[in-house]
Amino acid sequence: MDFQSTLFAPEAPDAPGTASQLAPERTTLSDGAWIDVQRNWLAGADDVFATMVSDVPWRAEQRQMYDRIVDVPRLLHTYVLGEALPHPALEDARDALSAHYLPELGESFVSAGCCYYRDGRDSVAWHGDTIGRGKTRDTMVAIVSLGDPRKLALRPRGGGEAMSLMLGHGDLFVMGGSCQRTWEHAVPKVASAGPRISVQFRPLNVF
Repeated sequence: MDFQSTLFAPEAPDAPGTASQLAPERTTLSDGAWIDVQRNWLAGADDVFATMVSDVPWRAEQRQMYDRIVDVPRLLHTYVLGEALPHPALEDARDALSAHYLPELGESFVSAGCCYYRDGRDSVAWHGDTIGRGKTRDTMVAIVSLGDPRKLALRPRGGGEAMSLMLGHGDLFVMGGSCQRTWEHAVPKVASAGPRISVQFRPLNVF
C-alpha cells in the first residue's frame, strides 16, 4: 500500500472513524438528476482505508469483451443486506446516510459495493447503475472515497456537456433523482495514482 494519508483528515471528537454531520452541497443536473458532495466527511478515514485494504476479501474478475476475456481493471467485493461491514465507521456512515436521505429516498441503504483501484491503470468505464430498480425508478447511490484522490467524470446519456470532480480521502459523493438513468459516470485511467477504495452504499435491488 503506497498511499500517503492526508494531513488534514478530520477526527471525530468522541470516537475515531465516525461520520461527521451531514451537510452536503447539492448540484442540480438535467432531467431530474442531482449530485451531493461533502468534503472530508468520514473521520478516521486513514484507519478505515488500512482496515479495508487488509480485511476485505478482494477478488479479481474477468468479463467478456467482444471476442475475448479481459481482466476487470479493479478489485471488487460487495457486502449485501445483513452482512457486517469491515469497519464500524462504515456501519455508522450507512446509518447516517439512511437517516439523512430517508425523506427523499423512502428507504434505507442496505448494501455496500467496494472497488479497490490499485493504481492509475485501474478504472471503471462509463455506466449507470441500471441493473435492478435503477433502470426505471429514481434512486440514490452514496459513495465514500478513501485513499488517493481520483477524478470522477459525469456526462448526460445521449450526449451533452460532461463534467468532473476530484474525490479525495474521506469525501462523500451522492447521485440521486434520475441520475442513474439519465447520466453516466466513470473513473478514467490516469498516468499515475496511488491506491483508492470506493464504497458505494445502495438501496435494495439497485446495482
